[in-house]
Amino acid sequence: MSSKKFDAFKEYVHGKNITVVGIGISNLPLIKFLCENGAIVTACDKKTQAELGETATELKNIGVKLNCGEDYLDNLSGELIFKTPGMRFDHSALLKAKENGSIITSEMEVFFEVCPAKIIGITGSDGKTTTTTLVYNILCESGYRCHLGGNIGTPLLCRTDEINEEDIAVIELSSFQLHTMKKSADIAVITNMSPNHLDVHKSYEEYIEAKRNIYIHAGKDSVLVVNKTNEKSYECRESANGIIRSFGYEEQCDVYSDGKSIYAFGEKLLDISDIKIPGEHNVQNYMTAIAATYPLYKLQAVKKVAQNFGGVAHRIEFVREIDGVRYYNSSIDSSPNRTINTLKVFDKVILIAGGKDKGIPYDEIGEHIANKVKHLILIGKTGPLIKAALDKYTEKTGIGKDIVTEFCTTYEEAVMCAKNAATAGDTVLLSNASTSFDMFKNFEERGNLFKSIVNSL
Repeated sequence: MSSKKFDAFKEYVHGKNITVVGIGISNLPLIKFLCENGAIVTACDKKTQAELGETATELKNIGVKLNCGEDYLDNLSGELIFKTPGMRFDHSALLKAKENGSIITSEMEVFFEVCPAKIIGITGSDGKTTTTTLVYNILCESGYRCHLGGNIGTPLLCRTDEINEEDIAVIELSSFQLHTMKKSADIAVITNMSPNHLDVHKSYEEYIEAKRNIYIHAGKDSVLVVNKTNEKSYECRESANGIIRSFGYEEQCDVYSDGKSIYAFGEKLLDISDIKIPGEHNVQNYMTAIAATYPLYKLQAVKKVAQNFGGVAHRIEFVREIDGVRYYNSSIDSSPNRTINTLKVFDKVILIAGGKDKGIPYDEIGEHIANKVKHLILIGKTGPLIKAALDKYTEKTGIGKDIVTEFCTTYEEAVMCAKNAATAGDTVLLSNASTSFDMFKNFEERGNLFKSIVNSL
């Protein structure tokens, strides 16, 4: 059954001049949807038409006007402009268009307005995708019809006709998507917060403010799930309007772990030994998901997911074993904190790390590399920053002085260095502590290359 608000939106776009900034995978369904509903669409992208290839031809064939190349934002206009999530709201081109009467929005902002179902929104610096997947799987196993979207799955706005009032939309949200949101989730989750994306956000404070939009506009019947072990996540309860649920390692938390089991709202729910995916951070991901799905979940559904869910690709993903050496791909680790959590899963590893610098500090990673790494292979602009953090800790404590460090320029070279350094019983781990955008489109492309090289050894 179609949503009345969604029907009204489809009528609204008919005949309107609408511009979509960014011709990526997530925006293509939106562009086609707008065309199908009678909008006059212009699509803008920094790539040239030649670089877009068949995509450009396909869009022109359905009547889309293309503005491509370095000057793609020149004279940006339209009655309605959908910005790509990574574009700042105060970009000069957007501000000028707004002054000239354009309404600036995004696919996710419109979806929040027209979605007929309950929305569970998950954000945070780490653990978003795994937690979102767990929430989705637990609810599906419990008998609910759910829709997965946001940073994971497929764009939901174009599929709103498939969503009913009794369904549940489970959405992973980045700070970029949340920055200009004026409507919040029915159940909002903040897994944790630490400095991130400071190459885009002007400050850590601005980054936190963007995250707060996941709950700040909700009413008294809403729910906010916060992490008692993370100061910035837990502080959010002070500005929430609705019900607060907390998770952590203290019995007063709604969901807590004693190190052996997970308890929820007075009931033992799960033994840690039942959880298939490794790492203490994944215990936290389960606590988060349980808090988000209470009281909707069924006990057996939680246990079944825990025992069978093998994790999301590029997150401590086992690749293969060669001559007794195990290779793991954790390319999702695009910040120091993520790599720190991943290192906690292992004993001594041969670590491949480094990538694009997004302006966040690396100081804390030195201690964890010193204690968990036997051979360090660095690549990209953050390589020297990671090495400096290790050297600083080693100079202070003497720990880590035997770690061999190598700098590489390609992933083929890095993997061969790791292979040559490894002996039976060792673990080779890709965990970059940095974004992939210096060499790749995204962390998936980076992880897939690593897996391809390892599988070719």
